[in-house]
Amino acid sequence: MRGEAPSHRGMSVALLLPTPRDTELAARLLADEAITAVRCDTVFDLERALEGEVGAVFVAEEWLSTGAQRVLGDTVVRQPGWSDLPILVLARVGSDSHHLARITSELGNATVLERPLRVATLTSAARSALRARWRQYQIHAQLEALEHARAQLDVAARRKDEFLAILGHELRNPLAPIRNALQVLLQRAKPRSDEHALMSMMRRQVDHMVRLVEDLIDVARVTRGTVELRCRPARVSEVLRSAVELSQPLIDAGQHALHVDVQDDALLVMADPVRIAQVFSNLLNNAAKYSPPGGRIDVTVAREGQQAVVTIVDAGVGIEPAVLPRVFDLFTQGNQGPHRAKDGLGIGLTLVRTLVELHGGTVSAHSEGPRRGSTFCVRLPLLEGDALPATPELVEPAAEVATPNALRVMVVDDNVDAAETLGMLLSSMGVDHRIAFEASMHCASPATSIRTRCSSTSACPGWTVTNSRDACAMHPAARRACSLH
Repeated sequence: MRGEAPSHRGMSVALLLPTPRDTELAARLLADEAITAVRCDTVFDLERALEGEVGAVFVAEEWLSTGAQRVLGDTVVRQPGWSDLPILVLARVGSDSHHLARITSELGNATVLERPLRVATLTSAARSALRARWRQYQIHAQLEALEHARAQLDVAARRKDEFLAILGHELRNPLAPIRNALQVLLQRAKPRSDEHALMSMMRRQVDHMVRLVEDLIDVARVTRGTVELRCRPARVSEVLRSAVELSQPLIDAGQHALHVDVQDDALLVMADPVRIAQVFSNLLNNAAKYSPPGGRIDVTVAREGQQAVVTIVDAGVGIEPAVLPRVFDLFTQGNQGPHRAKDGLGIGLTLVRTLVELHGGTVSAHSEGPRRGSTFCVRLPLLEGDALPATPELVEPAAEVATPNALRVMVVDDNVDAAETLGMLLSSMGVDHRIAFEASMHCASPATSIRTRCSSTSACPGWTVTNSRDACAMHPAARRACSLH
């Protein structure tokens, strides 16, 4: 049997009846009803007929014990999963019902009809069997079409993810020098008040664009499964403190009161501090964005069993009941009224859930409804032990790099404008630095002369943003420069 779907008229009924005369008579009766029959006088004839477009088989009980059962059984075993060939066994009067039941169970879609058959029974049984077979072909064709469409959607989704990743990186390249240049201009002495106001406005808008671009890059990593973690023992309170620093400008802009209650300062988790700080910062940013001016944000850090629990509560616009079950889904946005313009891309909470789950934790959302505020609860598995083990990332910098003048930084970026403006920013901070536009220049620099490297991933294969952030954590001035880059 071939897999392609035939036309209804092209399907035939194979007949292997007790005698050739019975087969010929049945074939003529079916022909009168416009049903094509293939006459089989032997088991070999039946085997050849089954290689064509046979939609049903009529076989006399006598032939089953002389090879027809084997031929039909092999056909049933070889047929694909969607196929279920109808087999009608014409039994003699007084046949052993238990024996027939065993045979038909082995043949799958088999029906027993007792002889002699009325003409109406023969034709209606043939028509019903062919109709059922035709429906199988139709369903198979529909499933193939759905599978083809799904494959096309998968290809389109992969191309979309690749496009988002490329778009994010390409947008970030021109934003970096713009952001750095604005910071340099803002640090110059005594700008006119109108100039300062304009540059401050530009910086806010550029910062907003940077957050959107970072969201695009992160969602591309999430959908492609390329999020990388650099886990190490970390204190939850310290990670939360970093998150608060990241979100403080947005909290201050909304004139919100932030209350942090750390009930246990010694909670340790195995985590990527940068990514978990991003989780807390995203939740804090949402609390600030979706609360009316002068709102209150409460953050609690506590231990529950073997979990560190961080709860962020706001008294803002809340979450609609219809949106709450899918609030962590990609691109989900509720109807936030006047806050709609600040909704962003609907990516932040998806990233929150993904990062928390990658750390073996969970995150949940709760809201009593619109204008009733929101509560987000992050749970992370605790590390046993009271002391934070020393790791290279945690070693305090030597005294000789305690001041910007003693700090030496290597900036590596194939984006010339980004590298040069970052160098200008470091100069304004009093940080000694060098600039390289290729990874080979960066690698050739003596390790003893450079304390920190701020690198772009495109210029240095194998050197990631996390490497830069960890290195720049050695000094606040360098950390500020890297965060701008």
